[in-house]
Amino acid sequence: MSEIFSRIEAVIQARQQSANPDNSYVAALLNSGTDRILKKIGEEATEVVIAAKGEAPEPCVHEIADLWFHLMVLMAHKEISLTTVETELERRFGTSGLEEKAARPKNKSA
Repeated sequence: MSEIFSRIEAVIQARQQSANPDNSYVAALLNSGTDRILKKIGEEATEVVIAAKGEAPEPCVHEIADLWFHLMVLMAHKEISLTTVETELERRFGTSGLEEKAARPKNKSA
């Protein structure tokens, strides 16, 4: 896993544990709860889609970075580590995406 993701994970965790929500965007977002975090992820995902419709790659890169960051905030909120996601991706590597999806347990809440 890239070092930058580990560094971001550490900063998010530090803000989660000790930052004042009045002075920290991450702490404020985490303090707002799951629904607010999910709303922000939805906004960022939409911005990725809009940016990807354009020809220039730079806006898309910026929006993808924003989306990844907010996904990492959600991961911290749900106590999911980068290592856990990396392990899941490793497990899937070399398996057809169609086969992998068909083998997943059905999620009743989705």
